[in-house]
Amino acid sequence: MERYRVGIVGATGLVGQRLVQRLEGHPWFDLVAVAASERSAGKTYAEATTWRLPTPMPSAVAGLRVGRCVPGDLDGCDVVLSGLDAATAKEVEPALAAHGIAVLSNASAFRMTPDVPLLVPEVNAAHASLVDAQRRRTGWPGFLATNPNCSATGLVLALAPLHREFGVKRVIVSTMQALSGAGLDGPRGLDVVDNVVPYIGGEEEKLESEIGKMLGAPILVSAHCHRVATIDGHLEAVSVELERDATPEQAVAAFASFRGDVADRGLPSSPERPIVVRSEVDRPQPRLDRDTGGGMSAVVGRVRRCPVFSLRFEVLSHNTVRGAAGATLMNAELFASLGKVPRRSGR
Repeated sequence: MERYRVGIVGATGLVGQRLVQRLEGHPWFDLVAVAASERSAGKTYAEATTWRLPTPMPSAVAGLRVGRCVPGDLDGCDVVLSGLDAATAKEVEPALAAHGIAVLSNASAFRMTPDVPLLVPEVNAAHASLVDAQRRRTGWPGFLATNPNCSATGLVLALAPLHREFGVKRVIVSTMQALSGAGLDGPRGLDVVDNVVPYIGGEEEKLESEIGKMLGAPILVSAHCHRVATIDGHLEAVSVELERDATPEQAVAAFASFRGDVADRGLPSSPERPIVVRSEVDRPQPRLDRDTGGGMSAVVGRVRRCPVFSLRFEVLSHNTVRGAAGATLMNAELFASLGKVPRRSGR
């Protein structure tokens, strides 16, 4: 495969930094452009970025000049990965797609637009074909596709094998979401030490709407979202009502055997096992399990009968990897493997 030239918008933020980290040494993609706000434009990436990750900033990126989030500053890119906030994405991402660029976004701005794919490749890779209708509607030579909310990602990975084998009707989920999910401007330590914040703006609505779009079914979801004092890793307590009864043992077998829709595509970011099942009574735990599968696997545990619904369990996923940067990158890999990324001439 000829390598694709990749840019990142929102490159100085936490998701942008994760994208930079994960693109280092990527076998298909070369990072050639970084873009951010006007206050960062013109600086080198090292000058503009307060690096928050434990691995060093890649030296090849440190000297890149930060551009603006406009088509002209990303003209040499085939693909742009977006770590923008929703309000900025609403303006920037369509302009890039109209310029002929494949835009893979972590932002929520267009997730529920009918012809914008909302993708977790193991779960609904076939939805990538929606970009054909999107191009017909918009006239864009490029396209826009999204990944879901960080909590919805772990939840839909766990629900997919249950839905395929037994049918999912209703879900109640309580999330315990890490601080990194709020980005660099999230809650202060004073807000969360010795505390749990039982509200995260917009999160419950995203969980309740996005699951049905991804699974292609009218599944009712009731969500309760909480911010807790962990750094990375969203833990979710889930009760699920199934259409056909299943024992905990049958559910565990469905989780453990699930390989999803892209197991044979060789996507570089795809984990060997999308779902890893823990049998211990007190797992998964964020500190111990969030990096499973390089941060790309969902970890399920405590699968048991539910006295109200059919089953209950815990699911953990790494919110800034599987739920954000890793998801965006894996979606880009999916479109590249399908031959749907337009090669831009004169780059």
